[in-house]
Amino acid sequence: MSDSNAKNRNWIKPVVLIAVLIVFFVVARAYNLGEKLKIIQDWIVGYGHWGPVIYIGLYAIATVFAIPGSAMTVTAGALFGSVVGVLVVIVGATIGASLCFLIARYFARDAVAKWMYKNEKFRKLDALTQQHGTIIVAITRLVPLFPFNLLNYGFGLTKVSFRTYVIWSFICMLPGTIQYVVGADALTTAIREGRVPWVLVGVLIIVALALVLIVKRAKLHLKEKEVNSG
Repeated sequence: MSDSNAKNRNWIKPVVLIAVLIVFFVVARAYNLGEKLKIIQDWIVGYGHWGPVIYIGLYAIATVFAIPGSAMTVTAGALFGSVVGVLVVIVGATIGASLCFLIARYFARDAVAKWMYKNEKFRKLDALTQQHGTIIVAITRLVPLFPFNLLNYGFGLTKVSFRTYVIWSFICMLPGTIQYVVGADALTTAIREGRVPWVLVGVLIIVALALVLIVKRAKLHLKEKEVNSG
């Protein structure tokens, strides 16, 4: 097989993947999928104990197709409450993010990486991720500097290990998940019962403060590593 044929075949999978994603986005926009989520959510509640499992699957699928998950995250708090809601969202988000990573790594890396490495910024990010993978994954998950869905696929093109990516994505997506879900649960409880759920409000405050401290600590740790390696 010639080199030109091999290169052409390398581009088949990523091109097909991009085409499928584009078609899905067009269909989703044409049929106003966002507004129809409420119908899906009502249907889920009707399944009783299977509802959370179904929600996890839908959340993972939405993540793969880069559908913004904030609406589903908030709704999970209203539907399932704080504890089950957090579990449903974090498991669904982690599964979806893991699938995105694997898709990018095994369907697109060989072809796209050759092109991406011509970009100096990507080379620096890839090198930084290889040296400080844990910190980079943690910071980008804790601080919304980049879109969540972009990160899911982007990390698949770097040298960060799948294990590091999954573990630290799970851990560092948890504070944000708690804020969204517990916040929705608190608001729903306040409206339904006509009282302020101070326990939930307290949880939100504690998580917010912890998140600020964790982000500062992670940034300092990264700077120390850069100084030592420099």
